[in-house]
Amino acid sequence: MYNPKSKNAEEFISHQEILDTLKYAEENKNNLSLVNQILEKAKLAKGLTHREASVLLACDSEELNKQIFALAEKIKKDYYGNRIVLFAPLYLSNYCVNGCVYCPYHAKNKHIPRKKLTQEEIRNEVIALQDMGHKRLAIEAGEDPVNNPIEYILESIKTIYDIKHKNGSIRRVNVNIAATTVENYKKLHEAGIGTYILFQETYNKESYETLHPTGPKHNYKYHTEAMDRAMQGGIDDVGLGVLFGLESYKYEFAGLLMHAEHLEAVYGVGPHTISVPRIKKADDINPDEFDNGIDDDIFAKIAACIRIAVPYTGMIVSTRESAECRARLLKLGVSQVSGGSKTSVGGYFNPMPEKEESAQFDVSDRRPLDEVIKWLMELGYLPSFCTACYGSGRTGERFMEICKSQQIQNFCHPNAIMTLKEYLEDYASPATKEVGEKLIVQEIETLGCLKEKVSENIVKISGGARDLKF
Repeated sequence: MYNPKSKNAEEFISHQEILDTLKYAEENKNNLSLVNQILEKAKLAKGLTHREASVLLACDSEELNKQIFALAEKIKKDYYGNRIVLFAPLYLSNYCVNGCVYCPYHAKNKHIPRKKLTQEEIRNEVIALQDMGHKRLAIEAGEDPVNNPIEYILESIKTIYDIKHKNGSIRRVNVNIAATTVENYKKLHEAGIGTYILFQETYNKESYETLHPTGPKHNYKYHTEAMDRAMQGGIDDVGLGVLFGLESYKYEFAGLLMHAEHLEAVYGVGPHTISVPRIKKADDINPDEFDNGIDDDIFAKIAACIRIAVPYTGMIVSTRESAECRARLLKLGVSQVSGGSKTSVGGYFNPMPEKEESAQFDVSDRRPLDEVIKWLMELGYLPSFCTACYGSGRTGERFMEICKSQQIQNFCHPNAIMTLKEYLEDYASPATKEVGEKLIVQEIETLGCLKEKVSENIVKISGGARDLKF
């Protein structure tokens, strides 16, 4: 039985409720009265239920879809303005004991080069990332209790935070590692991580168990309940995601929103982020072998409907996607992107020849970070390296209160301007700096009462000050 307040995975992600939702959505996708009623509710920008959002996703009226896309764009602007947060993944180790059939790190893959970074190698990787201009990392590691124990992850986090190189420092370390215990989540919290991220891959239990035939990840219940344990361990910012292409996208969409509803119902805090990766080619993985691939139009519709249904969440799209696809999704809801990314272990400091790479997936957007920054600004966006909320304790429920009242821009917009100025001073190419300086002048003019203070801080940053924040 479906119960969003339950802590049992098969009750807060109810298979029968998802089937009933999909049936309801299909029956009502052309019910204009109902669709318009849902759209009117959506305009309040307070979110939708998984059933309501599933009706919008199923709707195939061209005119109504135009309204859905326009509303998603408006909600994105109302909550996040024109800011786009930048980050990079850092792969620590590709040792893994799981048998996931969609990931080249699976234990049966005997020809992929296996590597685990030493702390000195991590230091080299982080300095390389700092020299690009990155301030926010998402660390990744395969599940292997021998090679990648929690002690290794904790030591790596400390190493990353301790590195100060020239004007560079990593101010927020998000963590994407396998489901673990409450005690280990407490340790991650004490280590000062930002967001704990874990992709569900698929919410369909039967498909999940087939796609994860061996290893600890085979346990659907333990994996799906990981965010509950993370919350119990003190981590109040968590990030959800599915890997689109493994199961029916409509099923995954409903399950994803049900998971968000569960976190809201039990902890009063929904997902800090939602990621929307699609399965991609990698080493011995052929995405064409999976039957549920989605085209760019469906992908855009999914992003728009997530933004409408969960207006407060940060939405992430990585370099899995092309520049063209990312530009489209930025309008419809995405608020965070990676840039200059490498998905192999040790890919930044001393990249291996492509044939020897241990990449988890093929990167579609291979542009360096500076080019991505310039591209974003030319599209009208404000690139942001801001981590002020994390540094000021605006996390979890406190962050959500500010965000849901659409007041977060009062902090994030000026902080984004100042972190962009840091980037322009320390890392930007002349062409990017020229575009950025003009943008900063324009953005300061929109600040109202904060205009004078931000202008003063911009002068301080030109003089060498760093990490100024509201």
